[in-house]
Amino acid sequence: MIGDKQIGTRIVNIINAVLLAIIALVTVLPFIHIVGSSFATGAEIAEKKFLLFPTKFTLGAYKYIFSTNTILKSILVSIIVTAGGTVWSMLISTLTAYGLSRKDLPGRRFIMFYFVFTMLFNGGMIPTFIVVQQTGLLDSLLALIVPVTINVFNMIILRTFFQNLPAGLEESAKLDGANDFSILFRIVIPLSMPAIATISLFYAVTYWNTYMHAILYLSDSAKWPVQIVLRQVVVLASGMNYDSTEYTDIPPPSQSVKMAVIVVATVPVLLVYPFLQKHFAKGALVGSIKE
Repeated sequence: MIGDKQIGTRIVNIINAVLLAIIALVTVLPFIHIVGSSFATGAEIAEKKFLLFPTKFTLGAYKYIFSTNTILKSILVSIIVTAGGTVWSMLISTLTAYGLSRKDLPGRRFIMFYFVFTMLFNGGMIPTFIVVQQTGLLDSLLALIVPVTINVFNMIILRTFFQNLPAGLEESAKLDGANDFSILFRIVIPLSMPAIATISLFYAVTYWNTYMHAILYLSDSAKWPVQIVLRQVVVLASGMNYDSTEYTDIPPPSQSVKMAVIVVATVPVLLVYPFLQKHFAKGALVGSIKE
């Protein structure tokens, strides 16, 4: 009987492993295709519909993208917006979530309803643009940060996580004379690092991928984030049908440039994720479940 259970468990484990391997392969292959195509020549891209590893590597697409310092400047802008915006959003979201997690907060239900209401209804594009304009944020990097300071969904995850922390910790801290800010920064936040890391990654990805707000609020091209500049590169490359193997004065094939643009836009986020990965699953799950 026990032997049958062990055999059944092994079979289930093998099936799970095979299914997970297939899912992982399906997920990774498109990205490998994008990276491989960014290093391929135009002739090989035209010959092979699905390219994983090019037979001849060329840096023509990347040389074309970085032929001026425009991309580097836009990457710096995106880094500033992403870093500053993430810190600012996490600060406001954490303070808001902690306040709403306190059962003794007057009007807590009404305030929470107000936040949830904004998830369903908002002023729309034109009223938001007018607000940004009237507050003097137009054509400023702050226009990419301030209007999207709080994501209500992220704040609710943090609030739920804070509510799940043992109430005895705060009571003990108050008996020792700690105030609310001391409890938050010395006890609650250190114990909530999985949720903090997860929400920080959510905010960072959102700020890094900023596109529409930059189109609406920024007219100075020197302040454009990397997503806008990369779009310009793609638009310019779309009219190219050159078939060069090396980049000299002739632009590389448009398909190769498009793939290289995707790599440039994606790699920075992929470099950050491993540092937060160990907290990611725990923070996303525990913070979304009320115990």
